[in-house]
This record gives sequence, structure tokens and C-alpha cells, in this order.
Amino acid sequence: QVQLVESGGGLVQTGDSLRLSCAASGRGSSRYAMGWFRQAPGKDREFVAAISWSGGNTDYADSVKGRFTISRDKFNDTIYLQMNSLKREDTAVYYCASTSSDSMSSFRSYAINYWGKGTLVTVSS
Repeated sequence: QVQLVESGGGLVQTGDSLRLSCAASGRGSSRYAMGWFRQAPGKDREFVAAISWSGGNTDYADSVKGRFTISRDKFNDTIYLQMNSLKREDTAVYYCASTSSDSMSSFRSYAINYWGKGTLVTVSS
């Protein structure tokens, strides 16, 4: 059973930084891409960032490019989302996501196989 467990959410102020983590388990030796989505109150879930199995390829939504950085620790099967210069509009529940293959394009098309339960990030002014 694949499990994705997020951590690191919280309440911060505009301009602050925060780092989210997502630990995966139950994947065995398969290779797969991972990433992050978010859902703000009253809005649809949206793509944030994705990273390939090797960590060599990344993709970001335009709204976070230059402020957020996704990284991967394959040894510990964990991904991170370093969020800098946070804005109020970054307030959302952040979900970790994974595909069952090393397909980066699956994230843009929302073809996700596994979801975490989410962690809340609140940015206040």
C-alpha cells in the first residue's frame, strides 16, 4: 500500500519561508515522479511543482517559479518543497502526489495515482 505523508505546514507571515516534506512508503523499487499540488479555499486543486525520479528534471507552476524549489532525497524516499517569499495567495492545503511511473507530464494533466492527505499552509499579512 503506497502512502504519502506530508509535514511542515503552519502559519507564517508574508515574506517568510517554509519547507514542506513528503515521505513515501510502500513503493518498493519502482521509479516514479513526485510533486505537489495545492487547493485554496473555494478554489480547484492546482499543480505546484513536480520532480522526476532522478531529481534531474523539475517543473513549476508560473505562480511559484523563482520562489519555490522542489527537491528529492531518493535514499529516504522523501521530497521537499522549499517555499520562500510567501504571499497571502499561497495560502492553501498542500498535497503531495505521485505517479506510478517516471512521468512528469502526468502532473500537468492531473493524472495522479497517489495522494497524501495534505498539510495546511496559512500566510498572513
